[in-house]
Amino acid sequence: MATKTNILKNNLIEALEQSLGIVTTACKKVKCNRSTFYKYYNNDKVFRAKVDDLQNLTLDFVESQLHEQIKEGNTTATIFYLKTKGKKRGFIERQEIQMDGGIESKIIEWTPAKDK
Repeated sequence: MATKTNILKNNLIEALEQSLGIVTTACKKVKCNRSTFYKYYNNDKVFRAKVDDLQNLTLDFVESQLHEQIKEGNTTATIFYLKTKGKKRGFIERQEIQMDGGIESKIIEWTPAKDK
């Protein structure tokens, strides 16, 4: 027999799937507080595993959307992909900082106070 808690957990999982893993949206959809969601997430290993698996599915979906934009010739998407996935091939943005002028430093000596 399904308890109210188990029904709510299942509804949360379904709502998370529909909202692409956005917790606030899923909680609003099933009329549940975010604190309740996180209580389930932190205390129920099975629930946590399902939520984590949905996060991976969401990442896969978003990555597939990025690939579609790249196929359509979206330059920004291509640059983003190369900056994040192409680091091993040298696609890295580096900042070069050049300083002109000297650096002045002062040495301050400290001596402990003498007992009177």
